[in-house]
Amino acid sequence: MTLHTLDAFDAARAIREKVLSPVDLVDALLERITRVDGRVQAWALVDAEGARAAARRAADEAARGVFRGPLHGVPFGAKDIFYSAGLRTEGGSKVMAGFVPDYDATAVARLKGTGAILLGKCHTTEFATTDPAPTRNPWNLACTPGGSSSGSAAAVAARMIPLSLGTQTIGSNVRPASYCGLVGLKPTFGRISTRGVMALSYTQDHVGLMARNVEDVALGLSIVAGHDAHDPSSSRSPVPDYLSALTLRRPPRIAVLREFFERATPEVAEVTMQAVNRLARAGAAVDEAKLPPTFQAVHAAAALITRSDTSSIHAERHAQKADLYRPAIRAAIEVGMLVPGELYVRALRIRSQFRREMRPLIERYDVLLTPTTPAPAPEGMATGDPQFQTPWSLSGLPSITVPCGLTRSGLPLGIQLVSGNFTEASLLSAAAWCEDILGRASAPEL
Repeated sequence: MTLHTLDAFDAARAIREKVLSPVDLVDALLERITRVDGRVQAWALVDAEGARAAARRAADEAARGVFRGPLHGVPFGAKDIFYSAGLRTEGGSKVMAGFVPDYDATAVARLKGTGAILLGKCHTTEFATTDPAPTRNPWNLACTPGGSSSGSAAAVAARMIPLSLGTQTIGSNVRPASYCGLVGLKPTFGRISTRGVMALSYTQDHVGLMARNVEDVALGLSIVAGHDAHDPSSSRSPVPDYLSALTLRRPPRIAVLREFFERATPEVAEVTMQAVNRLARAGAAVDEAKLPPTFQAVHAAAALITRSDTSSIHAERHAQKADLYRPAIRAAIEVGMLVPGELYVRALRIRSQFRREMRPLIERYDVLLTPTTPAPAPEGMATGDPQFQTPWSLSGLPSITVPCGLTRSGLPLGIQLVSGNFTEASLLSAAAWCEDILGRASAPEL
Protein backbone atom coordinates (compact mmCIF):
# COMPACT_ATOMS: atom_id res chain seq x y z
CA MET A 1 0.00 0.00 0.00
CA THR A 2 1.56 3.31 -1.15
CA LEU A 3 0.21 5.43 1.65
CA HIS A 4 0.61 8.91 0.18
CA THR A 5 -1.57 7.95 -2.81
CA LEU A 6 -4.54 6.89 -0.68
CA ASP A 7 -7.70 8.91 -1.17
CA ALA A 8 -9.57 10.15 1.89
CA PHE A 9 -12.39 7.61 1.83
CA ASP A 10 -10.02 4.67 1.35
CA ALA A 11 -7.67 5.88 4.07
CA ALA A 12 -10.55 6.32 6.52
CA ARG A 13 -11.84 2.82 5.76
CA ALA A 14 -8.36 1.28 6.22
CA ILE A 15 -8.02 3.04 9.59
CA ARG A 16 -11.47 1.88 10.68
CA GLU A 17 -10.61 -1.70 9.64
CA LYS A 18 -7.37 -1.37 11.64
CA VAL A 19 -5.11 -2.19 8.70
CA LEU A 20 -3.65 1.31 8.65
CA SER A 21 -2.37 3.47 11.50
CA PRO A 22 -2.97 7.23 11.38
CA VAL A 23 0.63 7.59 12.58
CA ASP A 24 1.97 5.74 9.53
CA LEU A 25 -0.28 7.76 7.21
CA VAL A 26 0.84 11.10 8.64
CA ASP A 27 4.49 10.04 8.50
CA ALA A 28 4.11 8.98 4.86
CA LEU A 29 2.54 12.31 3.90
CA LEU A 30 5.17 14.31 5.79
CA GLU A 31 7.86 12.32 3.98
CA ARG A 32 6.10 13.07 0.67
CA ILE A 33 6.07 16.79 1.52
CA THR A 34 9.79 16.68 2.31
CA ARG A 35 10.45 14.97 -1.02
CA VAL A 36 8.41 17.13 -3.41
CA ASP A 37 7.33 20.41 -1.83
CA GLY A 38 10.64 22.12 -2.43
CA ARG A 39 9.63 22.13 -6.09
CA VAL A 40 5.84 22.58 -5.75
CA GLN A 41 5.79 25.02 -2.79
CA ALA A 42 2.23 24.23 -1.78
CA TRP A 43 2.68 24.74 1.97
CA ALA A 44 2.89 27.98 3.89
CA LEU A 45 3.24 26.03 7.13
CA VAL A 46 3.51 22.30 7.91
CA ASP A 47 2.55 21.41 11.48
CA ALA A 48 4.52 18.17 11.68
CA GLU A 49 4.61 18.09 15.47
CA GLY A 50 0.92 18.85 15.89
CA ALA A 51 -0.09 16.38 13.15
CA ARG A 52 1.97 13.58 14.68
CA ALA A 53 0.47 14.25 18.10
CA ALA A 54 -3.04 14.19 16.65
CA ALA A 55 -2.21 10.99 14.76
CA ARG A 56 -1.06 9.28 17.97
CA ARG A 57 -4.33 10.28 19.67
CA ALA A 58 -6.34 9.01 16.70
CA ALA A 59 -4.40 5.74 16.69
CA ASP A 60 -4.97 5.23 20.41
CA GLU A 61 -8.69 5.88 19.97
CA ALA A 62 -8.89 3.52 16.99
CA ALA A 63 -7.15 0.77 18.98
CA ARG A 64 -9.93 1.12 21.59
CA GLY A 65 -12.63 1.07 18.91
CA VAL A 66 -13.35 4.77 19.27
CA PHE A 67 -13.89 6.59 15.98
CA ARG A 68 -14.93 10.21 16.19
CA GLY A 69 -16.30 10.42 12.67
CA PRO A 70 -15.95 9.37 9.04
CA LEU A 71 -12.49 10.97 8.57
CA HIS A 72 -10.95 9.67 11.80
CA GLY A 73 -7.18 9.78 11.44
CA VAL A 74 -7.17 11.22 7.89
CA PRO A 75 -5.04 14.35 7.24
CA PHE A 76 -6.30 17.42 5.40
CA GLY A 77 -4.97 20.85 4.47
CA ALA A 78 -6.50 24.31 4.71
CA LYS A 79 -5.88 27.43 2.69
CA ASP A 80 -3.95 29.95 4.74
CA ILE A 81 -6.95 32.23 5.20
CA PHE A 82 -8.69 29.68 7.47
CA TYR A 83 -8.11 30.40 11.14
CA SER A 84 -6.36 27.54 12.90
CA ALA A 85 -5.88 27.80 16.65
CA GLY A 86 -2.22 28.12 17.59
CA LEU A 87 -0.91 28.16 14.00
CA ARG A 88 0.23 31.17 12.00
CA THR A 89 -2.50 32.29 9.61
CA GLU A 90 -1.11 35.05 7.42
CA GLY A 91 -3.28 35.06 4.30
CA GLY A 92 -0.22 35.29 2.08
CA SER A 93 0.32 38.86 3.23
CA LYS A 94 2.91 40.86 5.15
CA VAL A 95 -0.04 42.73 6.62
CA MET A 96 -0.88 39.66 8.73
CA ALA A 97 2.69 38.53 9.44
CA GLY A 98 2.89 36.58 12.69
CA PHE A 99 -0.88 36.47 13.27
CA VAL A 100 -1.90 33.40 15.31
CA PRO A 101 -5.65 32.97 15.90
CA ASP A 102 -6.99 31.46 19.10
CA TYR A 103 -9.79 29.48 17.47
CA ASP A 104 -10.41 27.30 14.43
CA ALA A 105 -12.55 28.34 11.48
CA THR A 106 -15.83 26.45 11.62
CA ALA A 107 -14.95 24.27 8.60
CA VAL A 108 -11.60 23.35 10.18
CA ALA A 109 -13.23 22.68 13.55
CA ARG A 110 -15.87 20.42 12.00
CA LEU A 111 -13.25 18.33 10.19
CA LYS A 112 -11.16 18.06 13.33
CA GLY A 113 -14.29 17.08 15.24
CA THR A 114 -14.63 13.95 13.09
CA GLY A 115 -11.04 12.97 13.86
CA ALA A 116 -9.45 14.49 10.75
CA ILE A 117 -5.91 15.83 11.21
CA LEU A 118 -4.85 19.29 10.05
CA LEU A 119 -1.46 18.77 8.42
CA GLY A 120 -0.81 22.46 7.83
CA LYS A 121 -1.69 25.62 5.94
CA CYS A 122 -1.59 25.86 2.15
CA HIS A 123 -0.31 28.89 0.25
CA THR A 124 -2.83 31.45 -0.99
CA THR A 125 -2.56 34.51 -3.15
CA GLU A 126 -2.53 37.62 -0.97
CA PHE A 127 -5.86 37.74 0.87
CA ALA A 128 -7.27 35.42 -1.82
CA THR A 129 -6.97 38.01 -4.60
CA THR A 130 -4.57 38.00 -7.57
CA ASP A 131 -1.10 38.72 -6.20
CA PRO A 132 0.33 35.21 -6.71
CA ALA A 133 1.52 32.62 -4.24
CA PRO A 134 4.89 30.91 -4.88
CA THR A 135 3.12 27.61 -5.65
CA ARG A 136 3.73 25.71 -8.91
CA ASN A 137 1.49 23.31 -10.81
CA PRO A 138 2.55 19.68 -10.16
CA TRP A 139 1.65 18.78 -13.76
CA ASN A 140 4.15 21.31 -15.12
CA LEU A 141 6.25 23.34 -12.70
CA ALA A 142 6.47 26.17 -15.23
CA CYS A 143 2.69 26.68 -14.95
CA THR A 144 0.44 28.18 -12.32
CA PRO A 145 -1.78 25.91 -10.23
CA GLY A 146 -4.37 28.69 -10.37
CA GLY A 147 -5.53 30.87 -7.56
CA SER A 148 -6.35 31.91 -5.11
CA SER A 149 -6.47 28.44 -3.53
CA SER A 150 -3.11 27.66 -5.11
CA GLY A 151 -1.51 25.54 -2.41
CA SER A 152 -4.71 23.66 -1.62
CA ALA A 153 -4.95 22.41 -5.21
CA ALA A 154 -1.25 21.68 -5.68
CA ALA A 155 -0.95 19.79 -2.38
CA VAL A 156 -3.79 17.40 -3.27
CA ALA A 157 -2.62 16.93 -6.86
CA ALA A 158 0.94 16.19 -5.73
CA ARG A 159 -0.33 13.51 -3.31
CA MET A 160 0.71 15.44 -0.19
CA ILE A 161 -2.83 15.31 1.23
CA PRO A 162 -6.05 13.67 0.02
CA LEU A 163 -8.43 16.55 0.84
CA SER A 164 -8.19 20.30 1.24
CA LEU A 165 -10.27 23.35 2.04
CA GLY A 166 -10.25 26.30 -0.35
CA THR A 167 -12.42 29.32 -0.95
CA GLN A 168 -14.02 31.01 -3.94
CA THR A 169 -15.16 34.61 -4.33
CA ILE A 170 -14.82 34.70 -8.12
CA GLY A 171 -13.02 31.56 -9.38
CA SER A 172 -10.60 30.56 -6.67
CA ASN A 173 -11.60 26.97 -5.85
CA VAL A 174 -13.01 25.41 -9.00
CA ARG A 175 -10.38 26.89 -11.36
CA PRO A 176 -7.25 25.69 -9.50
CA ALA A 177 -8.87 22.30 -8.97
CA SER A 178 -9.31 21.98 -12.72
CA TYR A 179 -5.81 23.25 -13.53
CA CYS A 180 -4.44 20.54 -11.23
CA GLY A 181 -6.63 17.65 -12.44
CA LEU A 182 -8.86 17.51 -9.36
CA VAL A 183 -12.51 17.50 -8.41
CA GLY A 184 -13.36 20.88 -6.89
CA LEU A 185 -16.71 21.94 -5.44
CA LYS A 186 -18.03 25.43 -4.77
CA PRO A 187 -21.32 24.80 -2.97
CA THR A 188 -24.32 27.11 -2.70
CA PHE A 189 -23.63 30.41 -0.95
CA GLY A 190 -24.17 29.80 2.76
CA ARG A 191 -23.93 26.01 2.54
CA ILE A 192 -20.60 26.03 4.45
CA SER A 193 -19.89 28.55 7.18
CA THR A 194 -17.27 31.21 6.49
CA ARG A 195 -16.70 31.95 10.18
CA GLY A 196 -12.99 32.17 10.84
CA VAL A 197 -12.13 32.68 7.17
CA MET A 198 -10.44 35.95 6.22
CA ALA A 199 -13.12 37.76 4.24
CA LEU A 200 -12.78 39.22 0.77
CA SER A 201 -16.48 39.78 0.02
CA TYR A 202 -19.16 39.10 2.61
CA THR A 203 -21.71 38.68 -0.17
CA GLN A 204 -19.73 36.33 -2.45
CA ASP A 205 -17.24 34.35 -0.32
CA HIS A 206 -17.76 30.58 -0.47
CA VAL A 207 -15.86 27.81 1.29
CA GLY A 208 -15.03 24.97 -1.11
CA LEU A 209 -13.45 21.53 -1.18
CA MET A 210 -10.88 19.80 -3.37
CA ALA A 211 -10.06 16.10 -3.67
CA ARG A 212 -9.05 13.57 -6.29
CA ASN A 213 -12.54 12.10 -6.70
CA VAL A 214 -16.19 13.00 -6.22
CA GLU A 215 -16.71 10.60 -3.32
CA ASP A 216 -14.08 12.35 -1.19
CA VAL A 217 -15.63 15.75 -1.92
CA ALA A 218 -19.05 14.41 -0.94
CA LEU A 219 -17.59 13.00 2.27
CA GLY A 220 -15.94 16.31 3.12
CA LEU A 221 -19.10 18.27 2.36
CA SER A 222 -21.16 16.00 4.60
CA ILE A 223 -18.94 17.06 7.49
CA VAL A 224 -18.50 20.80 6.93
CA ALA A 225 -21.96 21.71 5.58
CA GLY A 226 -24.71 23.08 7.76
CA HIS A 227 -25.88 26.07 9.74
CA ASP A 228 -23.49 27.94 12.01
CA ALA A 229 -25.08 30.19 14.59
CA HIS A 230 -21.92 32.34 14.59
CA ASP A 231 -22.19 33.08 10.84
CA PRO A 232 -25.11 35.29 9.75
CA SER A 233 -24.66 34.22 6.11
CA SER A 234 -24.90 30.53 7.01
CA SER A 235 -27.99 28.79 5.66
CA ARG A 236 -30.47 26.79 7.72
CA SER A 237 -31.30 24.59 4.74
CA PRO A 238 -31.20 20.90 5.77
CA VAL A 239 -28.04 18.92 4.98
CA PRO A 240 -28.81 15.80 2.92
CA ASP A 241 -26.84 12.56 2.99
CA TYR A 242 -24.40 13.35 0.20
CA LEU A 243 -22.71 9.96 0.18
CA SER A 244 -26.03 8.14 -0.17
CA ALA A 245 -26.85 10.44 -3.09
CA LEU A 246 -23.89 8.98 -4.98
CA THR A 247 -25.52 5.55 -4.96
CA LEU A 248 -28.48 7.01 -6.88
CA ARG A 249 -26.47 8.25 -9.84
CA ARG A 250 -28.03 7.95 -13.27
CA PRO A 251 -27.52 9.58 -16.66
CA PRO A 252 -28.33 13.27 -16.12
CA ARG A 253 -30.18 15.79 -18.24
CA ILE A 254 -27.43 18.16 -19.36
CA ALA A 255 -27.68 21.63 -20.89
CA VAL A 256 -24.51 22.60 -22.74
CA LEU A 257 -23.95 26.35 -22.51
CA ARG A 258 -22.61 27.28 -25.94
CA GLU A 259 -21.49 30.78 -24.91
CA PHE A 260 -18.66 29.27 -22.87
CA PHE A 261 -17.39 27.08 -25.69
CA GLU A 262 -17.19 30.13 -27.93
CA ARG A 263 -14.98 31.88 -25.34
CA ALA A 264 -12.64 28.89 -24.91
CA THR A 265 -9.53 28.07 -26.92
CA PRO A 266 -10.14 25.67 -29.82
CA GLU A 267 -8.33 22.86 -28.00
CA VAL A 268 -10.34 23.31 -24.79
CA ALA A 269 -13.61 23.44 -26.77
CA GLU A 270 -12.61 20.30 -28.69
CA VAL A 271 -11.61 18.25 -25.63
CA THR A 272 -14.73 19.35 -23.76
CA MET A 273 -17.03 18.46 -26.65
CA GLN A 274 -15.37 15.06 -26.91
CA ALA A 275 -16.24 14.56 -23.25
CA VAL A 276 -19.83 15.71 -23.85
CA ASN A 277 -20.16 13.24 -26.72
CA ARG A 278 -18.92 10.42 -24.49
CA LEU A 279 -21.51 11.36 -21.87
CA ALA A 280 -24.25 11.41 -24.52
CA ARG A 281 -23.23 7.98 -25.85
CA ALA A 282 -23.37 6.65 -22.28
CA GLY A 283 -26.98 7.78 -21.91
CA ALA A 284 -27.00 11.41 -20.81
CA ALA A 285 -29.73 13.56 -22.37
CA VAL A 286 -27.80 16.49 -23.86
CA ASP A 287 -29.29 19.74 -25.17
CA GLU A 288 -27.87 23.16 -25.93
CA ALA A 289 -29.14 26.15 -23.97
CA LYS A 290 -28.54 29.88 -23.84
CA LEU A 291 -27.98 32.03 -20.80
CA PRO A 292 -30.38 34.90 -20.00
CA PRO A 293 -29.65 38.47 -21.15
CA THR A 294 -28.21 39.58 -17.79
CA PHE A 295 -25.27 37.22 -18.36
CA GLN A 296 -23.69 40.05 -20.36
CA ALA A 297 -23.48 42.19 -17.22
CA VAL A 298 -22.44 39.47 -14.76
CA HIS A 299 -18.68 39.97 -14.91
CA ALA A 300 -18.84 43.74 -14.45
CA ALA A 301 -21.27 43.37 -11.55
CA ALA A 302 -19.12 40.75 -9.83
CA ALA A 303 -15.97 42.86 -10.13
CA LEU A 304 -17.72 45.96 -8.80
CA ILE A 305 -19.26 44.15 -5.82
CA THR A 306 -16.02 42.38 -4.94
CA ARG A 307 -13.88 45.52 -5.06
CA SER A 308 -16.37 47.51 -3.04
CA ASP A 309 -16.68 44.76 -0.41
CA THR A 310 -12.90 44.31 -0.28
CA SER A 311 -12.29 48.01 0.25
CA SER A 312 -14.79 48.02 3.12
CA ILE A 313 -13.25 44.95 4.78
CA HIS A 314 -9.68 46.26 4.45
CA ALA A 315 -10.32 49.96 5.05
CA GLU A 316 -8.85 50.10 8.56
CA ARG A 317 -5.82 47.93 7.80
CA HIS A 318 -5.18 49.80 4.55
CA ALA A 319 -5.20 53.11 6.41
CA GLN A 320 -2.53 51.81 8.77
CA LYS A 321 -0.44 49.52 6.54
CA ALA A 322 -1.03 50.46 2.90
CA ASP A 323 2.66 50.05 2.06
CA LEU A 324 2.59 46.38 3.13
CA TYR A 325 -0.07 45.40 0.60
CA ARG A 326 1.06 43.99 -2.75
CA PRO A 327 0.09 45.87 -5.93
CA ALA A 328 -3.03 44.01 -7.11
CA ILE A 329 -4.94 43.94 -3.84
CA ARG A 330 -3.87 47.47 -2.97
CA ALA A 331 -5.24 48.67 -6.30
CA ALA A 332 -8.48 46.70 -5.77
CA ILE A 333 -8.97 48.29 -2.35
CA GLU A 334 -8.28 51.78 -3.60
CA VAL A 335 -10.52 51.39 -6.66
CA GLY A 336 -13.25 49.96 -4.42
CA MET A 337 -13.14 53.06 -2.28
CA LEU A 338 -14.16 55.08 -5.34
CA VAL A 339 -17.27 53.03 -6.16
CA PRO A 340 -20.38 55.17 -5.53
CA GLY A 341 -23.25 53.61 -3.63
CA GLU A 342 -25.55 53.96 -6.64
CA LEU A 343 -23.33 51.67 -8.76
CA TYR A 344 -22.97 49.16 -5.95
CA VAL A 345 -26.75 48.92 -5.57
CA ARG A 346 -27.13 48.60 -9.34
CA ALA A 347 -24.67 45.68 -9.33
CA LEU A 348 -26.63 43.99 -6.53
CA ARG A 349 -29.81 44.40 -8.60
CA ILE A 350 -28.09 42.78 -11.60
CA ARG A 351 -27.15 39.86 -9.37
CA SER A 352 -30.75 39.47 -8.20
CA GLN A 353 -32.06 39.67 -11.74
CA PHE A 354 -29.53 37.09 -12.97
CA ARG A 355 -30.61 34.71 -10.21
CA ARG A 356 -34.27 35.11 -11.20
CA GLU A 357 -33.58 34.67 -14.90
CA MET A 358 -31.49 31.54 -14.28
CA ARG A 359 -34.27 29.75 -12.37
CA PRO A 360 -36.25 28.38 -15.38
CA LEU A 361 -33.07 27.07 -17.00
CA ILE A 362 -31.85 25.45 -13.80
CA GLU A 363 -35.23 23.80 -13.22
CA ARG A 364 -35.32 22.31 -16.73
CA TYR A 365 -32.08 20.32 -16.42
CA ASP A 366 -30.14 18.35 -13.83
CA VAL A 367 -26.96 20.26 -14.62
CA LEU A 368 -25.60 22.95 -16.88
CA LEU A 369 -22.24 22.12 -18.48
CA THR A 370 -19.32 24.30 -19.55
CA PRO A 371 -15.59 23.88 -19.94
CA THR A 372 -14.19 24.62 -16.50
CA THR A 373 -11.64 27.08 -17.87
CA PRO A 374 -11.23 28.92 -21.17
CA ALA A 375 -7.65 27.64 -21.45
CA PRO A 376 -5.33 25.26 -19.60
CA ALA A 377 -3.09 26.48 -16.80
CA PRO A 378 -0.88 29.25 -18.22
CA GLU A 379 2.87 29.43 -17.76
CA GLY A 380 4.21 31.91 -15.26
CA MET A 381 2.81 33.23 -12.01
CA ALA A 382 -0.48 34.77 -13.19
CA THR A 383 -3.23 32.64 -11.68
CA GLY A 384 -5.41 32.28 -14.77
CA ASP A 385 -8.77 33.42 -16.08
CA PRO A 386 -11.75 33.05 -13.66
CA GLN A 387 -14.47 34.14 -16.10
CA PHE A 388 -16.12 30.69 -16.35
CA GLN A 389 -16.68 30.63 -12.57
CA THR A 390 -17.85 34.24 -12.20
CA PRO A 391 -21.58 33.71 -12.94
CA TRP A 392 -21.89 30.98 -10.30
CA SER A 393 -19.92 32.87 -7.66
CA LEU A 394 -22.05 35.96 -8.27
CA SER A 395 -25.34 34.04 -8.21
CA GLY A 396 -24.32 31.67 -5.42
CA LEU A 397 -25.30 28.61 -7.48
CA PRO A 398 -23.27 25.45 -6.75
CA SER A 399 -20.67 24.30 -9.27
CA ILE A 400 -18.21 21.44 -9.50
CA THR A 401 -15.35 20.55 -11.82
CA VAL A 402 -14.57 17.00 -12.90
CA PRO A 403 -11.47 16.07 -14.97
CA CYS A 404 -12.29 15.32 -18.60
CA GLY A 405 -8.96 14.94 -20.40
CA LEU A 406 -5.54 16.36 -21.14
CA THR A 407 -4.23 18.90 -23.60
CA ARG A 408 -1.64 17.86 -26.19
CA SER A 409 0.98 19.29 -23.85
CA GLY A 410 -0.24 17.08 -21.00
CA LEU A 411 -2.12 19.61 -18.86
CA PRO A 412 -5.46 18.59 -17.29
CA LEU A 413 -8.83 20.02 -18.32
CA GLY A 414 -12.23 19.70 -16.70
CA ILE A 415 -15.94 20.01 -17.28
CA GLN A 416 -17.85 22.36 -14.98
CA LEU A 417 -21.34 21.34 -13.84
CA VAL A 418 -23.82 23.81 -12.30
CA SER A 419 -27.17 23.20 -10.60
CA GLY A 420 -29.78 24.94 -8.46
CA ASN A 421 -29.47 26.34 -4.95
CA PHE A 422 -28.86 23.63 -2.31
CA THR A 423 -28.97 20.82 -4.87
CA GLU A 424 -25.46 19.61 -4.03
CA ALA A 425 -26.76 16.05 -3.56
CA SER A 426 -27.99 15.77 -7.14
CA LEU A 427 -25.00 17.78 -8.43
CA LEU A 428 -22.57 15.37 -6.77
CA SER A 429 -24.56 12.43 -8.11
CA ALA A 430 -24.35 13.81 -11.66
CA ALA A 431 -20.64 14.55 -11.20
CA ALA A 432 -20.00 11.00 -9.97
CA TRP A 433 -21.82 9.59 -13.00
CA CYS A 434 -19.70 11.77 -15.30
CA GLU A 435 -16.57 10.66 -13.42
CA ASP A 436 -17.52 7.03 -14.03
CA ILE A 437 -17.72 7.69 -17.77
CA LEU A 438 -14.76 10.04 -18.18
CA GLY A 439 -12.41 8.48 -15.63
CA ARG A 440 -10.22 10.16 -13.06
CA ALA A 441 -7.12 12.16 -13.82
CA SER A 442 -3.87 10.27 -13.42
CA ALA A 443 -1.18 11.47 -11.04
CA PRO A 444 1.33 14.07 -12.23
CA GLU A 445 4.91 12.88 -12.45
CA LEU A 446 7.11 14.49 -9.80
